[in-house]
Amino acid sequence: MCDRIAGGIKYIYFGVYDDFDAAAATGEVLGTGIVRASGEITDIEMATSTGLYRYALPRGESSLTETIVGSTEAGTIYYTPQITMKLNQLTTADQNQVKLLAKTKLVIFAELNQLNAAGKNVIVCMGAENGMRLNSGTNVSGGSYADHNGMNWTFDGMEEEPMSTVADYTTNPFDNTAFTNVSITIS
Repeated sequence: MCDRIAGGIKYIYFGVYDDFDAAAATGEVLGTGIVRASGEITDIEMATSTGLYRYALPRGESSLTETIVGSTEAGTIYYTPQITMKLNQLTTADQNQVKLLAKTKLVIFAELNQLNAAGKNVIVCMGAENGMRLNSGTNVSGGSYADHNGMNWTFDGMEEEPMSTVADYTTNPFDNTAFTNVSITIS
């Protein structure tokens, strides 16, 4: 068995929290249209004429972290997923996108560089219960010629359950037969 994996994020997919159709099968997460079973997302139902927005990320520049926060005294535990994405170049189109993203509660899917047993990229879901928010970021020009010129955005959330892996896809991400109206717009 191979014990080596690749880190980092290949793509991020944003879905507007309210676009997930609450008419999904029993087991959905708080009426979101996302069904979780044994820690895996097995069904996604999105409203008609909606979908996910995909961003390709520069290699080795974006990451996700999930922190477990507990209180022994109160007997509670929750999870704080956080994803930091980096985009190259400062553009008007990206500035307009950040304005929209900052106003919206999101469900975020991250396609990792890690491969599963079937040779497909692992996809994880963050914010299925309470959503994720763009809460910080920077737009930088860089000081010297070789410095980063672009945007660093950080999204975070607070969830009762840890992030979940999305069920394996067949050929393309989210092409699972159980998923409804999950189209991909490439940004």
